[in-house]
Amino acid sequence: MINKRLLIKNLLAHNDENSFYDKKRKIDISFKEGKAKFLKHVCALSNSNPKNNSFIVIGVEDEDNTITGVDFFDDSKIQNLINAYLTNPPIVQYENIPFPHLPDDKVVGLVTIRAIDEITSLRKNIWKYFGGSVFFRDGSISMPKVFDIEIKDVNSKIVSAIENHAQNNIQLTLDGVFDFMNKRNDFNPQYKVFKEYFVLCWSGDRKPLEDEVFFSRVDIELINEQVRLFYSTLDEVSISYTEDSFTIIEYVRLGLQDAFKYYKLEETIIHFENNAHYSIEANLVFQPPEFDKKVLHHIYNTNNAILEKLEKGISLTKNDELDLQNLSASYLICYLNGFEDALLKLEYAKPYMKKHNNQLYHSYKETIRILRKVRYS
Repeated sequence: MINKRLLIKNLLAHNDENSFYDKKRKIDISFKEGKAKFLKHVCALSNSNPKNNSFIVIGVEDEDNTITGVDFFDDSKIQNLINAYLTNPPIVQYENIPFPHLPDDKVVGLVTIRAIDEITSLRKNIWKYFGGSVFFRDGSISMPKVFDIEIKDVNSKIVSAIENHAQNNIQLTLDGVFDFMNKRNDFNPQYKVFKEYFVLCWSGDRKPLEDEVFFSRVDIELINEQVRLFYSTLDEVSISYTEDSFTIIEYVRLGLQDAFKYYKLEETIIHFENNAHYSIEANLVFQPPEFDKKVLHHIYNTNNAILEKLEKGISLTKNDELDLQNLSASYLICYLNGFEDALLKLEYAKPYMKKHNNQLYHSYKETIRILRKVRYS
């Protein structure tokens, strides 16, 4: 089993960007431009390295390889995006890799791309790229090219050596468990061994409620691979497990004015097999709340008025400040109830919310995360 933190270190230490490896400060697939650029790089790496795994490391400065990290990204449906936009789509996996020196809410993103030994191209237009375009790696750059020659396999030995040097061992596993237990000692850290092989650690702020127990500030890591499987500072999460599986049900708090409820968002089941393999099954179980259209029109117009004040630099009233705290979530509810333009308003609000304060911007990012999951499904 590959220790993904060690794999990233090996990629950064021994290789410049090339035909099987790319690094990015950040990506944003919430909107068309970022989505198109991500698809271009996946396409190029798949075509340039058809016999091996290719990698994109996200959260690294290009000039000096400084690891700065990115937000936790938990989109289990990213393969749906790849399948929708690429012909002969490769198998793509996005994983969140914690590093000890990073803040709790930051990880390094690792995208692993496995080609299917067929030429990959864009299936349809997106942003400024046309359907039918074929991309390859030219050094460290992903470029459109006309395909007229067979791609030679020049990377197998190099990639194999990098992956072999990143194999996990007992010391790395034990160190990982102790690091997790010490770092999370304020949030009831626990661990469990599955199938005498997999070590899963988790922690959270325990909240008993009637006959159930929920957790917030949840952190879940598969220590064997140094992969963070789940992280949230806000949501309520229920956790259960058997000898063969570990189940997480994520809830989100939504509502209008003073009426809020928790809604199931996604159920994730990690299945552990006897052959030292595991699989992750994620199912969206979200049922959008429905509200009176007249009430929604009022809230939508109020949000727009607040956004206009932020744009013009006009001071907000106390009521405006209260409404601003729920602006992202209420725009989301409007969108889920048929207000298509609410999505554009939410995108437009991003820089103003980021500038206003960190809590507001964090609320925005949580809203975008929910929206991304709902739309991809």
